[in-house]
Amino acid sequence: MTSILVTGGAGYIGSHTCKALAARGFTPVVFDNLYRGHADFARWGPLVVGDILDSNAVNEAFARYRPEAVIHFAGLAYVGESFSVPLSYYKTNVSGLVCVLDAMVRNGTSKIVFSSSCTTYGIPDRVPIPETAPQQPISPYGRSKLICEQMLRDTAVAHNFRFAIFRYFNASGADSSGLLPERHDPETHLIPLAIDAAIGNGPPLQVFGTDYPTQDGTCERDFIHVTDLASAHVEALSCLADGASSFELNLGTGKSHSVRQVIDAIERVVGKPVPTIWAARRAGDPPSLFADVTTAQRLLGFKPQYSELETIVETAWRSRRNS
Repeated sequence: MTSILVTGGAGYIGSHTCKALAARGFTPVVFDNLYRGHADFARWGPLVVGDILDSNAVNEAFARYRPEAVIHFAGLAYVGESFSVPLSYYKTNVSGLVCVLDAMVRNGTSKIVFSSSCTTYGIPDRVPIPETAPQQPISPYGRSKLICEQMLRDTAVAHNFRFAIFRYFNASGADSSGLLPERHDPETHLIPLAIDAAIGNGPPLQVFGTDYPTQDGTCERDFIHVTDLASAHVEALSCLADGASSFELNLGTGKSHSVRQVIDAIERVVGKPVPTIWAARRAGDPPSLFADVTTAQRLLGFKPQYSELETIVETAWRSRRNS
């Protein structure tokens, strides 16, 4: 079977993508340092414990498994943390991609799917956000992803390979089979934090801002189920394998839900109230963020199957309850 190197494949989105790859007949080779990944999530192919900053380890993985393509998730991904340790974010995210791209060039691997972020858009002047919107990130994390995007464009021209760049919106939910529970450390995602608050496994949920110019005063975000994200990565590989030119896409649902709506959905599914602390706005939080997904629909036939809010919350609740 065709091998695909999945850096960060023991993490949240990476592990779901490995499951999707295996279902389509690929062998996902997980390359992960397990800093925030989990060895038990590498269920569908070999696990190589290594760091993307270790060029020797990266090259050895290429030499051993001869991957047909790379899906690159590995990196640091907490916006708030990136303000405290910006150099760590630039080192891991930017220098790490340099190591991976160098290994691709050395080993003749010509296709990569790259995990970027809607944070590269910063605070947009309109929604839904198209791929043509100005990219003006306001965090070190977002800036590191934007640098990586440009590196891909430049390297692709110089070395004649093709890429897919995915700018995620809010990845959420969990594998419906229960094999891959949502497990972050630290936990920063709204839905698991709210569930933990409801069941007494965490402190009250802090909601930052109730006076935004939105339908109910709280921030609105585009929540997309992690299984739908995973499917998009497999479709991107198929497109590149069929000779498609490089492309850059938003991955979201094209609609938004407010924090209050998420809380309401969790209370319905869990059957308990979510203890909440209503706090002041957080600097840099836009009122509303959601994707224009028409390009993803056109190029990939992308139609999320699991991203209704109730489905997201139900799978997240099941994951939290059983883990």
